Amino acid sequence: MTRTNDRLGELLRRNARDLLAYLERRIGPDDATDALSEVMTTAWRRAAAVPDDGLQARLWLFGVARNVVANARRGQRRRSLLVLRAQNAEPAGGATAPHADDGLDVRDAVARLDDDLAEVVRLVHWEGFTLAEVAQVLDTPATTVRSKYARAKQQLRAALCSSEVLEADV
Repeated sequence: MTRTNDRLGELLRRNARDLLAYLERRIGPDDATDALSEVMTTAWRRAAAVPDDGLQARLWLFGVARNVVANARRGQRRRSLLVLRAQNAEPAGGATAPHADDGLDVRDAVARLDDDLAEVVRLVHWEGFTLAEVAQVLDTPATTVRSKYARAKQQLRAALCSSEVLEADV
């Protein structure tokens, strides 16, 4: 058991900084450290499920982090709805507070993509994963990830070209 603990401890130490950056970009710096501890707790609890191969283990950790982010977002939506109900108000069409980086064309265009397309783009370009690795993190067939990536690039190209035309007209 000690060897497993040592291996898992080293895996977490090697990947903690990248996992924290991943979490900060998705749920913000205020909640990222708590989310990281949840990822680490899950890894310790499920130590037997962690792959032996270093790359596979890293991808497994990012899959866990993705699930933690999804849970955090669901919890935030529930809390927001409870606040709205308590205030006896109607939701404002799913509007959320803008991120500090919303003014940037590319990030804004990525944010407007469907969630599944945006996540593929973020994993490839922000986290540096290959499409095959993204498929493992998302637990999705590689062919599906490739088609989502192609669709995302197409939509981003169209969005960025149309924003350039709008800026030229101003």
